[in-house]
Amino acid sequence: IVTVNCARLLKADHHATNGVVHVIDKVIATTTNTIQQIIETEDSLETLRAAVAASDLNSLLESEGQYTLLAPTNEAFKKIPQETLNRILGDPEALRDLLNHHILKSAMCAEAIIAGLTMETLEGTTLDVGCSGEELTLNGKPIIANKDILATNGVVHFVNELLIPDSAKTLFELAQESEVSKSTDLFRQAGLSSHLT
Repeated sequence: IVTVNCARLLKADHHATNGVVHVIDKVIATTTNTIQQIIETEDSLETLRAAVAASDLNSLLESEGQYTLLAPTNEAFKKIPQETLNRILGDPEALRDLLNHHILKSAMCAEAIIAGLTMETLEGTTLDVGCSGEELTLNGKPIIANKDILATNGVVHFVNELLIPDSAKTLFELAQESEVSKSTDLFRQAGLSSHLT
């Protein structure tokens, strides 16, 4: 699937006497802002804006290149426990891993995303990007709230859930999500849960 500034190419190579015509499915708007400028001007990305500033990712998101930012909205940040959020925001390494987990290494418009596609993030992890009917999905969940906001250095999709990589979780959080959850109960009963958190 070929896209031009996220407009889908419907018919290609109509040759004319003075050139060639390609038919696309929408009007292409002028794109002037970088991904960083989109973050700075969008009210629903206020928490993300603070997180990006705290992790010194501003320069990356305003640099030349082609990235896809899966931008967590303020609502996405509110969905996770305040204690977890405070811990991540207070840990520069975990925060950088979290944000890099939301950045894909290439520009991916929604039209070009097909079911079963696996994309590598800047953190080195992978995300399963697909679709369910008309909806885009991430790791099987339709969490993309707004898609195809174009920037001069890539594209932004707003997501309404935070994607937390394993590297930004505590041992306790990892264990709770795995097959050793009963072991964590034993640690808690023995008064040792602080070591896991």
